[in-house]
Amino acid sequence: MSKKTENNIAGMQSITELYKIGRGPSSSHTIGPERASIICKKRFPNADKFKIILYGSLAKTGKGHGTDVVIVKTFAPVLCEVEFNLTEKNLPHPNTMDVIAFAGESECGSVRVISVGGGTILVDNEVAIASKKIYKENKFSDIAAYCNEHALRLWQYAEENEGPDFWNYMSDIWKVMKNSIRKGLVDEGVLPGGLGVQKKAKSLFNYQHIDESVQTKENRLICSYAFAVSEQNAAGETIVTAPTCGAAGVLPAVLYYQQMKNGYKDEQLIRALATAGVIGNLIKTNASISGAECGCQAEIGSACAMAAAALGELFDLNIDKIEYAAEIAIEHHLGLTCDPIGGLVQIPCIERNAVAAMRALNAVNLASFLWDTRKISFDRVVQTMKETGYDLSAAYKETSEAGLAKIQL
Repeated sequence: MSKKTENNIAGMQSITELYKIGRGPSSSHTIGPERASIICKKRFPNADKFKIILYGSLAKTGKGHGTDVVIVKTFAPVLCEVEFNLTEKNLPHPNTMDVIAFAGESECGSVRVISVGGGTILVDNEVAIASKKIYKENKFSDIAAYCNEHALRLWQYAEENEGPDFWNYMSDIWKVMKNSIRKGLVDEGVLPGGLGVQKKAKSLFNYQHIDESVQTKENRLICSYAFAVSEQNAAGETIVTAPTCGAAGVLPAVLYYQQMKNGYKDEQLIRALATAGVIGNLIKTNASISGAECGCQAEIGSACAMAAAALGELFDLNIDKIEYAAEIAIEHHLGLTCDPIGGLVQIPCIERNAVAAMRALNAVNLASFLWDTRKISFDRVVQTMKETGYDLSAAYKETSEAGLAKIQL
């Protein structure tokens, strides 16, 4: 069975394909092209020169994201020329790139690569570094029915489908998440890129006010953790896609806060990450986690839904309440545009991670009160997010052509 055929079978891939460890600032603009470069370098071992043509969002915001720098470094010491094609319109995906290999002056091969989000790439329309679709279900309603029938929680459902090394992998994911927070909380200075954005996580974390309320302190700490990860991402440091680099701060922020506040064990946090992974997998499979494809609702909205579901697991809520929390989180991000200033994952991206982290906590609290009154399913709101994303003008989807991106700093 070919990878292409296998990819079209109903179901979902491993959660390990959602959580990836890599350097920022963008899963689709740096991690994806880096993976593509590694694959193409191996595919054409006799090539002494490569030409890379970036299209769509990769071309329009590639400089800001450092896409060309990552590609050149990955192909080194082989000569590599990167071209930004800003005119081509007939593209299969906003994040499209062509890799052309040369032996001397003669072309010896080429591939088309699509960076679909979260670091996942398609090479000539086939999933690169493919993992089998190990989950039979790809709708929350079907997963919930299965879990209810077999008395399983969502993390147990994930455990049942994943391989024997799953929990070791997830343990590594949590370690990297915590490390990115801890590094970000002591980091200082200005982020690279030319916008002059000052790192704020350390000052947020250390801020003290004699009249600070419990609620204000909670918000400040959660925000400081989200800023810490997002600033590490913007600085090109190591983070975890959750589900993307640009939205990497939301999920670790809420879980780390709960661990620091309530003393949850790592095992409990890792199970919550698995629950969040099921939610992220559903969104990735049925809609998109790509800002270039569906706007920031696909990144921050998805991250908020994952965080809300993780908190629901941590608080031992039933599956209906977890579904409602995730649905609320996406519903109230519908239509959110992706309009980074200067093509950098800084403004408004970093603040959005903090706001979404607080919103995740609000979503799970609201769901725990009102779960039996909900009218909209998680599956339906995911479909709506996809439709909304496709209806959005391309100028508002990670192209730095409209919205906040037009502001000159």
